[in-house]
Amino acid sequence: MKTTNIENLAVTLSRSTGLAIAIGLILSGCTNDDGLQPQAHDENVYQQINHRMMTEMDKMADTNDPDHDFAMMMRMHHQGAIDMSNEELKSGDNQTMKQMAQQVITAQTAEIAQFNQFLQSHKAVVIPAGATYNAEEMESMMKMMRAQDVRVLTGDSDVDYAQLLIDHHQSALEVAMSELKYGDDAQIRQMATKIIDDQKKEIGMLQDWLKANKNY
Repeated sequence: MKTTNIENLAVTLSRSTGLAIAIGLILSGCTNDDGLQPQAHDENVYQQINHRMMTEMDKMADTNDPDHDFAMMMRMHHQGAIDMSNEELKSGDNQTMKQMAQQVITAQTAEIAQFNQFLQSHKAVVIPAGATYNAEEMESMMKMMRAQDVRVLTGDSDVDYAQLLIDHHQSALEVAMSELKYGDDAQIRQMATKIIDDQKKEIGMLQDWLKANKNY
């Protein structure tokens, strides 16, 4: 990805992190000794996972072939979700969230294998709309990080996992929609459609869980 995009992302994240800290400081005065306390984002294990994922994706050299670039980026994005889910299995204690984590691991591990198989046999072909696809892909990732950096995190594994996975899924969903606009490989388009359907459902489940467990 272009250096200017990475620099812009760094500035955006810095500003967003400052906002998150400010929100946390405000809310800290509203919590009691028995309630959940805001946690600095740099200390949150799920945010650390997401920032490592972004670092890896920033190293990716775009080919301007939407199918190829979608497959390359999405396998790294999926690995980020798997790493988050493994952390939830290790640190969480809510069975619904642990079941969600296992569901994510199972589905996205299988999809990574499919992306790897595709990439081994596919030769990238530049198309005029390739740069537009990659710009939309980058914007979706920036939106994810902006959304995550204004989340009020608590260090409670179940709550933080649910919140940040929503934003993670939303970015995957948006990138998959861009693939359907610009890609033409039948297998990859089918995978993009499945990602959209699966992650819309999971976002709804996560939102419902957070609403039901707002005082968790």
